[in-house]
Amino acid sequence: MILASLAVMATILSNPLLGTAEGACRSPEPGPAFQITVEGLKDRRGQLRLELYPDNDADFLDDDNRLVAAGKPFGRVAMSIPAAGPVAMCIRAPGPGRYSLMLLHDRNEDRKFSFSDDGVGFAGNPRLGWSRPAADRASAAVGNGVTRLAIILNYRRGLSMRPLEVK
Repeated sequence: MILASLAVMATILSNPLLGTAEGACRSPEPGPAFQITVEGLKDRRGQLRLELYPDNDADFLDDDNRLVAAGKPFGRVAMSIPAAGPVAMCIRAPGPGRYSLMLLHDRNEDRKFSFSDDGVGFAGNPRLGWSRPAADRASAAVGNGVTRLAIILNYRRGLSMRPLEVK
């Protein structure tokens, strides 16, 4: 059993496109999805990456290869940030239910999170410390249609991660 799981994992190559086919919303397509309004951008540099995970602590923010190999929900949508105007993203859910969502503002587009430069936000907009939030604090429910949410990005400010101050 373990060897079979490892063989399946070995056939899935890690790359930034993993989960994008499962996550991308297409306008006429019905079904469960999250429409995210992105709030609190530090600037318009880089890329945004929105990811959907199972709503449990064991799988939340787990390696995408492991989730896909195990047949667990995982989706990813990435986009360049528009130069002006509101920013919105849509990600499909595999079915009605509760899912954890993470939004990354990858300012230098290296596909890694950097505490010193990048921003991060979660469904439910939990207050962040220096560790990830619990899955249930970073989750939202979706029905058979589109659920609209706003995610506020947090950036390092001194010794904490928090939203930028509105001026």
